[in-house]
Amino acid sequence: MSRIAIVGAGQSGLPLAFGLLEKGYEVTVVTNRTPTDIRQGSIMSSQCIFDPALQIERDLHINDWDDVCPPVEGIAYTVPHPQDPTAKAIDWSARLHKPAQSVDQRVKMAAWLEKLEAQGGQVLIQNVGVPELEALTQNHDLVLLSAGKGDVVRLFERDATRSPFDKPQRALALTQIHGLEPKPDYSRVSFNLLPGIGEYFVFPAYTLSGPCDIMVFEGVPGGPLDFWRDVHSPQEHLAASRRFLDTYLPWEGARARHVELTDSKSVLAGAFAPTVRKPVLTLPSGRLVFGMGDAVCVNDPITGQGSNNATKAAKVYLDAILAHGDQPYTRGWMEQTFEAFWDYARWVVEWTNSLLTPPPPQALKLLGAANQSPALASFLANGFNHPPAYFPAWHDMQAAERLIQEHQPATAAT
Repeated sequence: MSRIAIVGAGQSGLPLAFGLLEKGYEVTVVTNRTPTDIRQGSIMSSQCIFDPALQIERDLHINDWDDVCPPVEGIAYTVPHPQDPTAKAIDWSARLHKPAQSVDQRVKMAAWLEKLEAQGGQVLIQNVGVPELEALTQNHDLVLLSAGKGDVVRLFERDATRSPFDKPQRALALTQIHGLEPKPDYSRVSFNLLPGIGEYFVFPAYTLSGPCDIMVFEGVPGGPLDFWRDVHSPQEHLAASRRFLDTYLPWEGARARHVELTDSKSVLAGAFAPTVRKPVLTLPSGRLVFGMGDAVCVNDPITGQGSNNATKAAKVYLDAILAHGDQPYTRGWMEQTFEAFWDYARWVVEWTNSLLTPPPPQALKLLGAANQSPALASFLANGFNHPPAYFPAWHDMQAAERLIQEHQPATAAT
């Protein structure tokens, strides 16, 4: 069997490692943090993983939090009224067919690293640059890079044809909290769209101290939600989060009246440009490194698809490696494997990027029509499981109108 090295211990690299290990491959995972470092560090993402990606984890027997993580049972969309900020122009919610789940990556990745090593995988703790990649390619049949951050990621060439943005489109902030007032009926991702200002969404999760909620703020650069660089402590971050909600989303501010941070490292702020990179890196020696996950396709978190994309990439890559057998891993095979993933990911990228610009009229029409159509609301909510289902309606007005008509309530259709 082949020897395979994976640089990066995240939502893409580790599921692939487990899948390969189960099939008898010799697997090395390289990361620059120990499980203890991860648990003691800051939160890393606002992951919300929907059922198709969760099923991949179940199939790999790494779904270790089903009994403790609170479910995410639905999706809700709200747009404030343009003349009355206390009223809602769009306001609907719908259940997911199967619940989603969010486990703090400090909990998940630390446990997965320990589990991988216990099952016979090799874990190397070191920083990785070109010399380390060269050494790995000498000792392994295939080297994959799945890390989403660090200088080594920028070695992969940006694909300008698939990356419409060359700068961040949102000022991002996460606030992980206890004490949020729950929604009645069922738990949900409560997504609030503020045209010209940004977005706010909040959903249940599980962290080091147990069940919690994650607030995600997405500010249009230069607007009233682009202030995080002036916040200098976790408590200031929480206070700023609450002030914004009280001012712009009072119904969400009311839910957050008694919230507290889950821990001293449960806030995060920053910005990045959504980017697709070419999947093959040629080292000075001429040997190749294959990119996956956030190393080659990183989306803005506005649609909550990052961890889902990463998990689905791991599945595509795993299947391709298993089908490839003992043949050499050529550039052509790497590019073909990435394109197989891109056949799915392109729709996620297009949908996500469309929400970073003024929403297209057909998208607003779909979201507004869901106010009167529970069936359409359900369709839109469950599109988070499989974003290609939104197309062609998301970018074509005639297709959007047909979709709305197909989901008209029975009384309205007669």
